[in-house]
Amino acid sequence: MRVYAIGDIHGHLDLLRDMHRRIAEEIARDTPADWRIVHLGDLVDRGPDSSGVIAFLMNAAARDPRNVVLAGNHDVGFLDFLAEPDPDGLFARHGGRETALSYGVDLKMGDADSLRRSHRELAAAVPHSHLSFLRALPRSASFGDFFFCHAGIRPGIALERQDPEDLIWIRNEFLRYPGLHPKVVVHGHTPQAEPEVLANRVNVDTGVFHSGVLTALAVDGAEKRLMSVRIPGFSGRLR
Repeated sequence: MRVYAIGDIHGHLDLLRDMHRRIAEEIARDTPADWRIVHLGDLVDRGPDSSGVIAFLMNAAARDPRNVVLAGNHDVGFLDFLAEPDPDGLFARHGGRETALSYGVDLKMGDADSLRRSHRELAAAVPHSHLSFLRALPRSASFGDFFFCHAGIRPGIALERQDPEDLIWIRNEFLRYPGLHPKVVVHGHTPQAEPEVLANRVNVDTGVFHSGVLTALAVDGAEKRLMSVRIPGFSGRLR
């Protein structure tokens, strides 16, 4: 089986489409016996078209279930905000305004009344199908010798016993761990200027929202290789 793992998308539908186009061309050319495309979460926030990303991946997964979509902390944060609008939460403070704009809502949180109005408008604008899709996203997937999740795992805990919150939030305990895990962990969540390919983990989050680069890992037997698509002339900043 050939497996592609795509890093944090953050609303960049243009790059997601480009990556899928490249992958489709490879699959048509090479005709692997089987394949999966794993999306490592953080579909939303910060980028220009979170709504479009969700719709694209909903259609891709419905068309072929070999398109696997995992939850990231930003995806869960979006659902949390819709359930309970917290002006200090992840969604409100880290790119949720761009997500709201992709649904045609200008998120305003200057005071309690503005927050309530914005929340009502956004809750009305998000299709129920998008909510159902996000709520159903798994936190991990495993194929062969590789374990896929958004953030990482807690070392020393069996893969099947990992805390779902660790799978979308963990950083230092996982990133600094020097030993091997039961499987190689492929993840995103922690932006790096270049992808990290280590003995125990592979990080494909290249910070698309400030670098304009979306990265994926392709695994086919013993072969591992990196792929990237980028926005020409993009310049931005990390928020």
